[in-house]
Amino acid sequence: MRKADLVVGVQWGDEGKGKIVDMLSLDYDYVCRSQGGHNAGHTIWVDGVKYALHLMPSGILHNNIINIIGNGVVVNPEVLIAEIAQFDNVEGRLFISDRAHLNLSHHALFDQAKERLKGSKAIGTTGKGIGPSYADKISRTGHRVGELLEPENLCETLMEDFEINKPIFDAIGVKAPEHDMLLAELKRYKQALEPFIANTTRILWKAMDEGKRILLEGAQGTLLDIDHGTYPYVTSSNTVAAGACTGLGLNPKEIGEVYGIIKAYTTRVGFGPFPTEDKSQAGDDLCEIGKEFGTTTGRRRRTGWFDAVSVKYASRLDAVDKFALMKLDVLDGFDQIKICKAYQYKGETIDYVPTDLENVAPIYEILPGWDKTVGIKNYDELPENAKKYIQRIEELTGIKVALISTSPERSDTIVR
Repeated sequence: MRKADLVVGVQWGDEGKGKIVDMLSLDYDYVCRSQGGHNAGHTIWVDGVKYALHLMPSGILHNNIINIIGNGVVVNPEVLIAEIAQFDNVEGRLFISDRAHLNLSHHALFDQAKERLKGSKAIGTTGKGIGPSYADKISRTGHRVGELLEPENLCETLMEDFEINKPIFDAIGVKAPEHDMLLAELKRYKQALEPFIANTTRILWKAMDEGKRILLEGAQGTLLDIDHGTYPYVTSSNTVAAGACTGLGLNPKEIGEVYGIIKAYTTRVGFGPFPTEDKSQAGDDLCEIGKEFGTTTGRRRRTGWFDAVSVKYASRLDAVDKFALMKLDVLDGFDQIKICKAYQYKGETIDYVPTDLENVAPIYEILPGWDKTVGIKNYDELPENAKKYIQRIEELTGIKVALISTSPERSDTIVR
């Protein structure tokens, strides 16, 4: 039996997974999204045209690939319908799990209201309602995509939910939708999405039995994992490699090669510990040169230097076989480049990620910079100092850098 390969983010998300999945997709028959919601954003550039995807798998740009949104994803129908409209025809090459949970407008209102009430203690969510959607799922009060096929029944159940929870809605200032407006909305969702709703686990199992080539993609990054990330400043799903199994209905033995996606530096959106954050001019330069503004929210990302300690930790969680190093060209022109090789923690030097990551200080190694890598497609043509930087990442993490991105364009990628 052929195994499914996996692309996973190894930092705090925004590593550049979309470009790599898009590039690798040429060698696959299926591309499958396993978790997260439209709080994630994959940006892909092809021939100067920018595509921003939030729910659609990155293989959708290829007409010969079947794309699957798995049961582990929380699906906002409005967002998905808008994404589908970007393309001429995706029927027959896009399938949505009937077991995926719905993310509806009241979830976002709930999310935003709770963040406002927390004030200075807010987590810094995207406000898209992802957390409340997953909370409903875990508390067994959520609703699944398959229920859209019977909008009248779903509407009645939702209205009952709203009535039961009216004191909570009133307390945080969220107004439940009116019955007729909600029903009309659900009917519209059914009409638009019914051709795509399916038992995707069954589709995947059949594809694997037939030896089809399958690529899995996660959203966000490992350090945002609900269990293994910097809790509580995390997302609401399992972003580690194992999450791809539960999010699609595969077993661990069916996972093949794991591509870990890393930036040549580090970014983070929202609050939470970030040991290598640089608040000086260098950090501002990384942000401006790297265009570090969220695909989903437009928020400015926090920026800093490469953290080899956290990357090694995340790579072990994910069983990473090889790295794809993204945005190497953003470091062009820096006189010196820092790389975090260890932490100072409670008076000791450590090489692991403690639970209270906010209490560590980075121990840096300084490497010389280089002039230009942008657009280079051959490893031998890279500046020597850029090669030394890549080599040092490999030494500190124990994992080979197999792919190197030197611009946002699909074609500007070095394969080693």
